[in-house]
Amino acid sequence: MTKTTETGWNFDNSYARLPNSFFTRLNLNHVDSPKLIILNESLANSLGLDVKALQNEKGVAVLAGNRIPEGALPLAQAYAGHQFGHFTMLGDGRAILLGEQITPNDERMDIQLKGAGRTPYSRMGDGRATLGPMLREYIISEAMHALGIPTTRSLAVVTTGEPVIRETELPGAILTRVAASHLRVGTFQFATNFCTDVELQILADYAIERHFPVIDVFSNRYLALLQEVIKRQAELIVKWQLVGFVHGVMNTDNMTISGETIDYGPCAFMDNYDPATVFSSIDSQGRYAYGHQPYMGVWNLGRFAESLLPLLHENQDEAIKLAEDAIDEYGEVYVTKWLSGMRAKLGIFTEETADESLIKELLDLMQKYNADYTNTFRDLTFNQLENTVLFGKKEFAQWVEKWQARLGRQQQSKAESQQLMRDSNPAVIPRNHRVEEALKAAVEQGDYSVMERLLEVLANPYAHTPEQKEYATLPAPSNWPYQTFCGT
Repeated sequence: MTKTTETGWNFDNSYARLPNSFFTRLNLNHVDSPKLIILNESLANSLGLDVKALQNEKGVAVLAGNRIPEGALPLAQAYAGHQFGHFTMLGDGRAILLGEQITPNDERMDIQLKGAGRTPYSRMGDGRATLGPMLREYIISEAMHALGIPTTRSLAVVTTGEPVIRETELPGAILTRVAASHLRVGTFQFATNFCTDVELQILADYAIERHFPVIDVFSNRYLALLQEVIKRQAELIVKWQLVGFVHGVMNTDNMTISGETIDYGPCAFMDNYDPATVFSSIDSQGRYAYGHQPYMGVWNLGRFAESLLPLLHENQDEAIKLAEDAIDEYGEVYVTKWLSGMRAKLGIFTEETADESLIKELLDLMQKYNADYTNTFRDLTFNQLENTVLFGKKEFAQWVEKWQARLGRQQQSKAESQQLMRDSNPAVIPRNHRVEEALKAAVEQGDYSVMERLLEVLANPYAHTPEQKEYATLPAPSNWPYQTFCGT
């Protein structure tokens, strides 16, 4: 590992030491006139990078893919995956992994340039990205981080000075993505389908060493790997559900081994509570609807378990039995964590058998009366029941009576319950109309102030400050459902 003096890059390249079948070494794809649009200074500092140096000509050249920083070994990763249920060979079609930054805290973080041009896995694509989707990923990923949800992070967005042709001509851009790793369920599917069992084992050992070193003590380390990934994914999807986040494209290549949220394409946050909420323009069957996310999580984990079968046991029947038993644990982890999270959103510290029915009764009322998910819980937090559309409904009054009785059966005070709710119910989320407003100003007018203000408000979602109220307002009524598109 080496460290450049002008920027603070401190690269290692452990992924590049895997068998060559897992990646292709690349040269960078030069762009004409890169310009830094936004830099995540707090993230840069935590990575050990010099903020000022990142903003000079050489620093921007690295973020644009025009310059290889010392110690980096650019490559594109190979992987496969089920996309809307159909298996296909994939890979980094427009992303280049520069290497792994070793931070001052001795953490290992992937540094990837997204939208950096063609790779051997681009198929018919141009390998480029446009400004709007890259800024969208920056906004949503940083909002998710502030909400306390494991996620890849966004270090910077630069424009390339080159147009990208989609339906129209759009400004090109590159996002620098930071991740615990880019190991996916699809990486293991690739290994199982296109590599040898020895290479699969090398990949599994690498994943264990990088993300789960403590499981080395287990007698069946590959079963332990499966169990740890199941646990992390169950916990992650619970956190999505608790804030109303809809990923939109839960393909197996968009599911990380580390348990981080990745690939912010057709994602969005739900306004009115409805389990059938879908935002993706291509998800016509609702495969990845809000209410389906827990089930798609376990489906994806089933594909991960299948990829590990050669390592779980030499007898295939026994391997399948081990995998099935591990997958069965997902439901218990998910339900336990979801109930715990929902109790916290209602200020409940203790456990009672009837809590699940109390929670579901509220959600059913929210769905029946088209209540906003985030604002309803915020109004409950501050006892501003008159603000919700549920106010005045007999069923809601009866529910409030049950809820208050439930709170009265625990030792914690009302003040303690309210603090738990404040810490569990965000004042703001990246509302879809606010995100679109910021992107339109940036892309069409070159005005980044709207986005910068939005990012400031989203940086501390549990603060419940007066300044956040403006960003909690709902969009104007529309005859058209909000749609997002696969563009990132």
